[in-house]
Amino acid sequence: MDAVVNIAAYKFCYLDELPGRRDKLLALCQQLALKGTILLTPEGINLFLAGGRDAIDAFLAELQGEPALAELEVKESLSTYQPFSRLLVKIKKEIIAFGVEGIDPLRETSPRVSALELKQWLDEDKPVTLLDVRNDMEVEVGTFENAIAIGIDDFRDFPAAVSKLPDEMKDQVIVTFCTGGVRCEKAGPQMESQGFNHVYQLDGGILQYFEECAGEHYDGECFVFDKRVALDSSLCETDTAQCYACQAILTPEECLSPEYVCGESCPHCFKSPSQQKSEKIAQRHASIRAVTTPLPGSEPYENVRPIRVTGRFDKHSAIEFLCATYTQLPRAKWLEAFDRGQLKCNKNRILPDDTVRSGQQLDHVIPDTVEPAISNDILILHEDEAIVVVHKPAPLPMHPCGRFNRHTLSWILGEVYKNVTLRIVHRLDANTSGVVVLCKTGKFAANVQQQFERSQVAKQYVVRIAGTPEADEFTSTTPISSEPGQAGARLPDPNGCAAQTNFRVLKRDSDGTSLVEAQTLTGRTNQIRIHLWDLGLPVVGDPLYLANGKLGQTQTLSVDAPPMCLHAKSIAFRHPVTNQHVVYDATAPAWAKS
Repeated sequence: MDAVVNIAAYKFCYLDELPGRRDKLLALCQQLALKGTILLTPEGINLFLAGGRDAIDAFLAELQGEPALAELEVKESLSTYQPFSRLLVKIKKEIIAFGVEGIDPLRETSPRVSALELKQWLDEDKPVTLLDVRNDMEVEVGTFENAIAIGIDDFRDFPAAVSKLPDEMKDQVIVTFCTGGVRCEKAGPQMESQGFNHVYQLDGGILQYFEECAGEHYDGECFVFDKRVALDSSLCETDTAQCYACQAILTPEECLSPEYVCGESCPHCFKSPSQQKSEKIAQRHASIRAVTTPLPGSEPYENVRPIRVTGRFDKHSAIEFLCATYTQLPRAKWLEAFDRGQLKCNKNRILPDDTVRSGQQLDHVIPDTVEPAISNDILILHEDEAIVVVHKPAPLPMHPCGRFNRHTLSWILGEVYKNVTLRIVHRLDANTSGVVVLCKTGKFAANVQQQFERSQVAKQYVVRIAGTPEADEFTSTTPISSEPGQAGARLPDPNGCAAQTNFRVLKRDSDGTSLVEAQTLTGRTNQIRIHLWDLGLPVVGDPLYLANGKLGQTQTLSVDAPPMCLHAKSIAFRHPVTNQHVVYDATAPAWAKS
C-alpha cells in the first residue's frame, strides 16, 4: 500500500511577516517529519511536500487555519517512498520567478477553463490552440496532442518567447497549461499585455486534468520536480528517470547503459577519462591565463619575503645571519633595509644587532615592488590525484628569489590550485624550459624525491652549445661547488659535490653551434651549464656561464632576450600511486627542432 502522501499547492494572496512565518512552518514540518519545499513570498505561497497521511493532514489543518490560506487548493498523489531529499522553507520575491513588472495575479489573471471543459472542447474538435508554457525538458516527457511548446529553458525566458509567436495567434483561442497551474497565472496576463485577445489557463494544470480526465488527448507523462521524475495519467510514478548531473530525461534503455551512474553521468553527458582529463587541463589553462593577465607583479605592491633562521645561526645577530645567508647581497644593502624599518619579526621592527633564534621567522618587507616580466606560457601536461606535470616556459623562476616573488612558477600555480599545496620535487633554472613534476601531498612528494636521491629518475635535456665536439658521445664528472659565488654562480670545484652528465651529439651545424642531448646522473644546481662551460662548450644564450671561461652578472634573462638554449625534454620515474613507470615529454622549442 502507498505510504507517502505528496501534496502540491499554491495560492496568490498578500502575506506579511515572512521571517516569522518561515520559522513557524519550518518548525512544524520538522515536527511532522515532512520533506519538500515551501516558498513564501509577498504575493503568496507555493509548496511541494511529502510525508505520512496524518502528518500531511495536521500540516494542512494548521496552514488552512489562517484566513488568507483557508481556500488553498491542494493536489495529492501517492508514492511508496519519500520523493524529497530534504526540507526547505525559503523566502522569495515571487511564487514563480518571472521578473516582469506589472504582472500581478492578485489583481488580474486570465479566465480559467476547467479540465472537464477543456476535454469537452477537444472531444468536439473546437478550434483551440494549446500552449505549453513549461520548459523543453518537461515537454519532452509529455504534453497534450497538437500542443505548441513555447520553447524555453527557464520560465524567465517566457516573455521573450511570446514576442516571437506569429501575429495570427493573437486572435486565436489559446489555452495555456503547465504542471499545476501556477506558471499560467503569470503567463496568461503577460500574453494579454502583448495583444493576445483570447487567453485562457487550464485550471489546476496537467495534474488536475489527469485526476479528472485521465490521459485522453495527452501524449506521454507529466514531469514532476522530485525523485519520481514523471507521473502517468493515473498519477502513478513511471519508469522514466532523470540524470541529476545533466538533467537529461532517460528512457529505461538508457538507464541500463554502463554510462549511466546514478547522480554522476548518463549516455547524454558521460565523458571518458581522456575527455575529463582534457577538460580539466583546459580549465587549468584558463585559470593560469586569468592569474597572469596582467602579470601579478606588474603593479606596485608590498612584498613580504619570509626568512627562516636555521639552527646554525641560533643566537647570532640579525645582520650576521642575513649576510651569511645571502652572500650575493652586500652588507650595506641589508643595513639600508634595517634603517628603513624593512626587517621585522612578528610585525615588529628589528635592528641589526638584535639576536635571532633558531626557527624564528623574519620578514623582509619590500614596498612598491614591481617585478621583471616573465613568460606566462605555462602548460599542464598531466594531472591526477597525486601529481601535476608542467611544461615550464623561460624565463620563469621556480621559487621566489631575488627580484622575483609573484612572477614565479610556485606562486602562479599556488593561485591556480587554491585548495592544494603543490610541492615542487625538483628544479629547473629560470632560463631553462621544459618538464617539471609537482606533487599534491607531502607523502607523494617524499616518494618521488626518494627516487631522485636514489638516481632512479631519468631526465633528458636538449641543449644548443657554442662549439663542435669532436666525439659523438662524451661525459663530464667535474665536481661542483656547494655554495654560490659571484652573481650566485656555482663553479667547478675539486672539493665540491660529485656530479656526472652524459652528452650525445645530435647535430653539428654550420654556424659553429651543435645540438646535443644531455642526461644527468646527479642533480647539482646548474650542472649541465657548468659542465659544458668547463668543457669550453657553453650553452648558447647563457647569461652567466659565458664563452672563454668568463662569468656574467645576470642570472635571469629578460623576457624579450634571446633564449638560453637548454630544455628539459623528458622525465621518467615510477608513479607514487600506481608504481608504474611513467614518462612525460615537453615539446622542444624552435631552436631545438633543426
